[in-house]
Formats: sequence, C-alpha cells, structure tokens
Amino acid sequence: MIDVEGLTKSYRKGTMVTEVLKGVTFRVSQGEFVAIMGPSGSGKSTLLNILGLLDQPDAGRYRLEGADLSGADDDTLSAARNRKIGFVFQQFHLLERASALRNVTLPLLYAESDSDDGTARAERALEAVGLSQRAHHLPSELSGGEQQRVAIARALINDPAVILADEPTGNLDARSGAEILDTFRRLADAGRTIVLVTHDRGVAERADRILVLEDGRITADETVGRPSRGSAARDGAAAVGPA
Repeated sequence: MIDVEGLTKSYRKGTMVTEVLKGVTFRVSQGEFVAIMGPSGSGKSTLLNILGLLDQPDAGRYRLEGADLSGADDDTLSAARNRKIGFVFQQFHLLERASALRNVTLPLLYAESDSDDGTARAERALEAVGLSQRAHHLPSELSGGEQQRVAIARALINDPAVILADEPTGNLDARSGAEILDTFRRLADAGRTIVLVTHDRGVAERADRILVLEDGRITADETVGRPSRGSAARDGAAAVGPA
C-alpha cells in the first residue's frame, strides 16, 4: 500500500538549512494500523505531509498503491490525494451550522457525484463509525468524541486507500480518545490502512506497528497489538532507514 524508500527533506531559511528527514524507509501493507511516534521536531509532521501528498521530498521514492508519486506534477498529486487519502486532524474542522451528515458530504464538492449518491455515501460512512443516529445533529450537539468520529466519516466518504491521522485524540478526554482508537481498529480490521501520528506511547500501542522517528530517522519498527490482515504479507516491510 505504502512504500517509502530513502526519503529526505530539508528546509532553508536564509543561509540556514535544516535537515528534517534523513533517509526514511518503510512499508505499510493494506489493512495495517501503523503509528508513527517521536518527540517534537523529529519530523513526524513533515513525513505525514509527504505521505498525504501535501509536500514533496527532496530525494527518495514514495509509492502509493504501486504508483510512484515522487516528483509527480501538482495535478497528479491533487487527483491522487482526493481519491486515495483521507485526513483526520487533532482539530475537528467541522462547519458549526451544518449537520453531521452535511459535514461528511463536504469532500464531494471536489468530486463528481450527484447529491442523492453523496447522501447515501455519507450515511454509510456515518454508519461505519457508529453515528447513524446522530446524522442530523449539529456539532454543538455532539460530544468531542462524536465530532471526531464525524471527521473520520468525512475522511471515509471518497473510499480512500489510506487514512492519515495527525494526533486525532489530542483534544479528547481518555474515554473519547479510546472510542476513536476503537473506531480506527475496526476500520483496520475491515481492511482499511491507517497511519496515525502521535507523541503518546499509550495511543501508539493500540496500533499493529509503531515506527519511532527520532532526529529525522526511523530508529525502531516495533510489532504490537493484533496482526492486521495485511501484516502477514508485509514481506520485509520492517525495513529501517539508515541511522
């Protein structure tokens, strides 16, 4: 599903160059639930932006579902991002005056879909996260955990190959956070690929694997939790980037 090899990324400010990623290599199979963790400044957000096709590496290769997207043009990246990737953030980014159902349909504004089909797809996405009964509630009428599940349903609406989650439990209490992690687990068990960034070891241990990123390098690739449907076929996917 995801094949990353030798990714590097630097940022320049004036004459100062900061190396953020320093040869990152790993693979993720379909249906795996993978957590990327590390301290602030380790390169987690930069790596997630590259995986989400929001940024490009300076060097290295990134394949998504077998397609090499390294150096692809903006139109190709935009199309792949809209079709293949769903995003979940720490902030819910819901429209306060729109129902849960309406919030879930928003990504369809960027895709060709008739309204009837879009509504049906949104209803199925809400059902997948256990919120069918809350479809017509406003965000202000939902708990924090429910709002985040609406955000997950929104990420599912275009049936992406991968869901990328950036600190999705960071604004939630322990109970709500556990509900979100349970939701990701159910999605992974159903064959959805999940990549979650966190600084919290307890959150990371709910995944199948933990990639530890330190100073721009992957320093550990640990197997935890229950094996996912794709993990048995990883075939060397535990490759660790150069130290």
